[in-house]
Amino acid sequence: MIATALRWLILVFFIILTIGGNVLVCLAVGMSRRLWRIANCFVVSLAVTDLLLGLLVLPLSATVELRSGEWPFGGVLCNIYISLDVMLCTASILTLLAISVDRYLAISAPLSHSRRVTPLRVTLAIIAIWAMSLAVSVLPIHLGWNTPDYRVQNLDWATGGNEKEGYYCQFGWNNNYVLLYAFGSFYLPLLVMCGMYLCIFRMAREQARRIRATMPSFARTATAVVAREHKATVTLAAVLGAFVICWFPYFTYFTWIGMKEKTNPPNTLHSVVLWLGYFNSTLNPILYPAFNRDFRRAYGELLHCKRLYRRKLHLNGVNKRLTFTNGQRLSQQCEGQIDIH
Repeated sequence: MIATALRWLILVFFIILTIGGNVLVCLAVGMSRRLWRIANCFVVSLAVTDLLLGLLVLPLSATVELRSGEWPFGGVLCNIYISLDVMLCTASILTLLAISVDRYLAISAPLSHSRRVTPLRVTLAIIAIWAMSLAVSVLPIHLGWNTPDYRVQNLDWATGGNEKEGYYCQFGWNNNYVLLYAFGSFYLPLLVMCGMYLCIFRMAREQARRIRATMPSFARTATAVVAREHKATVTLAAVLGAFVICWFPYFTYFTWIGMKEKTNPPNTLHSVVLWLGYFNSTLNPILYPAFNRDFRRAYGELLHCKRLYRRKLHLNGVNKRLTFTNGQRLSQQCEGQIDIH
């Protein structure tokens, strides 16, 4: 009972931390003018993805974990749960890919970046990301593309089946489609993102060197702009690195499972790689303030909102008193000038 209670507390803390951290990211971008940049729309989209994971998927995953892998909610809800899990994971990957493309354009052509990356194009890109994620997750599972016999999984669960054996809600990774999905939605985008960030770091260093050599009079201002873009790139590269560390074991394990003829019930390794992938949704809101000063300031303003509000009221009172005093002095000066003339 003590072990179960401890696991329950850890999982609840994990879910609350995931939800609270990603809500904080959305509020920070929405309420801080320093973060009102087009590129941060993708950051908000990533935070919304992690937030939905914490609200819709993690509670069910925690329930399964506490029941030793058994699924108590029936086959239909199992398929919906798996669809949400796959959709949000795919949306995270594609959003990170979009972020890397935006960073590449910002570093390679900074003068034309605002013309290329417009609010309309960013909106269309985010809509396309979610539409593709929805198509990749819902269609295969609800049409049976992911099973060996191409039948919809989990719908043959009998309501009065053998309760001693239990039911395990799993994504059927047992045919060539699953391998295509893993390489197309994870490994290939991962290679593209890694190559793109490598080019970005090289270009950032080369641009800084050219600016110092060719424009000594504007070197300080131009170098500051490049440094800001470089810091943003470092932040998002850290997010990408965390994503690789968290999700690479998951896709590697399930790709190996997909090549086996029979899928076994969940085991300890299954739980470890799955929750390591979920940990990425908790880690992202921590990485933003760790590598970005604007996010640290926005987080500080949000977490100390009461103190700032009281300070603002105090400053407003001081300003009113100063305005009143200055107004009196100004009127006295004007009366003196009128009397002199």
